[in-house]
Amino acid sequence: MEIPDYPSSRPVELLDKSLFDSLFLLLQPRISELTFANLYLFRHAHLYRLTKIGTSLVVFGCGYSGEKYFLPPLGGDVGIALNTLFSNGHVLYGADDGFRVAYLQGLGLDSIEDRDAFDYVYCRNDLATLSGNRYHKKKNRVNYFSSRHSFTVDRYSAGYREDTLALLEEWRRIRVGHDNRSLELEVAAAAEGLERAEQLGLEGVVVLVEGRVKAYALGERMNARTSVCHFEKADPFLDGLYQVVDQEFNCRCFIDCELVNREQDLGEPSLRKSKLSYHPIELVKKYRFWKTKQQSSGSFRNGAIHQ
Repeated sequence: MEIPDYPSSRPVELLDKSLFDSLFLLLQPRISELTFANLYLFRHAHLYRLTKIGTSLVVFGCGYSGEKYFLPPLGGDVGIALNTLFSNGHVLYGADDGFRVAYLQGLGLDSIEDRDAFDYVYCRNDLATLSGNRYHKKKNRVNYFSSRHSFTVDRYSAGYREDTLALLEEWRRIRVGHDNRSLELEVAAAAEGLERAEQLGLEGVVVLVEGRVKAYALGERMNARTSVCHFEKADPFLDGLYQVVDQEFNCRCFIDCELVNREQDLGEPSLRKSKLSYHPIELVKKYRFWKTKQQSSGSFRNGAIHQ
C-alpha cells in the first residue's frame, strides 16, 4: 500500500519490509528502533504509523506512557521533514549523536538525553568467549549450569516454534502482576517474532534441557558491523541459563559482525545492572528534541548522517 503524504499516515505492514531494508542498507542505523523487524513487531505496542514529507519517510510512534513522537526521518530531504514536523509541534525521539550533529546543532531546539533509552553495544567476540577477568563471574555461571544439566543448543527454526512459544508463555505467567500492559505488548511482539522469524529475517538459538526448549534468543543484522538481539528469554529457575543462551547467540549468530546491540534498559535498575555487567564498549546516546511555541521557525540543515 502506498505511504500517504503528511499529515495522513498508515500502519506499518509486512509488505513494507523491502522498502525499509533498502533504506537501512543505505543509512546503516545505529539505534535499535531502526530495524524493520522492530518496527513491525512493535507496531501495536508503539502504534507505529508511516507518512511521507517530500522525499523523506517518517515513522510516528507512541511510548508506553502515551507520549507521542517521530523517529529520525529516513532518506530524502531530512531538513524539510524536520522543519515541517517541529513547526507542527511534534517531538523527535531517537536522535543519536550522528543525527544530532548532522541536522540539529545550533537550531535553538529544546532537547534532553533519554538515558533509559540508550542502547548497549558490546564486542560480539567478548560475549561469545567470555574470556578474561572481566567475564570471570559470567563464565562461572555458564560452568555452573553446564555442570548440573545435560543440554544441547541449536539454531532456532520453525520446528522449535511451539516449544519456544510455551516457554514464552511461562515467562509471561511468572511476571503477571508487574506492568501488565507493557508486559503483554512485549510478549505479543516476541510471540509474533517467533511465528514470523523467517519472513522478518530473524535468526537465533534455542537451548534444550532434557529435550525441551528452556531458553532462546532472537535477533537480526542491524548494520554492516552490528547485530541486534531483540528477544532473550530463559527459564528463571535454571541458574546460569541466561548466561548460556547469551553466549551461544553470540557464538553462533551473525559471527561476521564485530558488534552486538542489546537494546536499552528502559530505566529498570536490575536490567541496567545486568547490561552494565557485560561491559559495553559504548552506550549509544539517544535524545529527544522539540521546538517551543515561542521559537521562530527556521530552516533545518540537510546533510549526510555521520556514523
